[in-house]
Amino acid sequence: MSDYQPTPPSSTPYTGAPSTQGRTNVLAIIALVLAFVVAPGGIICGHIALSQIKRTGEQGRGLALAGTILGYVFTIGYVLLFVGFVALAVAVNNSGFSTSP
Repeated sequence: MSDYQPTPPSSTPYTGAPSTQGRTNVLAIIALVLAFVVAPGGIICGHIALSQIKRTGEQGRGLALAGTILGYVFTIGYVLLFVGFVALAVAVNNSGFSTSP
């Protein structure tokens, strides 16, 4: 006689819907990438991803949060850099420095 015992079938029926427990939210990944490329896009996608993750239970909350935070940091940095360039241009224009003889 053999000691083979077949495993009983699973008690949960197959519903056809994929499980979202092990999946990473795609918008979370996109938010992180966009934070470096187009910072406001990272902010928007990060907030949308965070709400989807809360609703569906997917993984990727850290990615979405990082994309959102980096998006804010880079956007503020770009604004400050722009304001600095404008202030520099105004200061040079008002200094009376001229390159023409």
